[in-house]
Amino acid sequence: MITALVQFKVKDGTTRDEVFSNMQNVAPKFEGMPGLIRKNFVFDGDRGVGGGVYTWENLEAAEKVYVEGGPWRTAIKTLYGVDPDITIFETPVIVDNEQGEIKKAS
Repeated sequence: MITALVQFKVKDGTTRDEVFSNMQNVAPKFEGMPGLIRKNFVFDGDRGVGGGVYTWENLEAAEKVYVEGGPWRTAIKTLYGVDPDITIFETPVIVDNEQGEIKKAS
């Protein structure tokens, strides 16, 4: 498993409500996405930074979404006018209190 931390600067003048609305509108596009285990949308209004924390089954699944010029990058560029910064981490263990389980990478 891997975790991707995605961050992007929000355009000056964009309100918290606009960011939240954008995130709520795109959230259904991630349902059933191949290889995506979980996505958490994140926003820091003080720094004007939005993004997401994605947990993927493997790097290949993430790379298919994050490809340069692909629809995911284009959507961020269209909404916020910037390219995202993406940091990839190996994810050896997930503690899921909601499901009551500990998931280990294979």
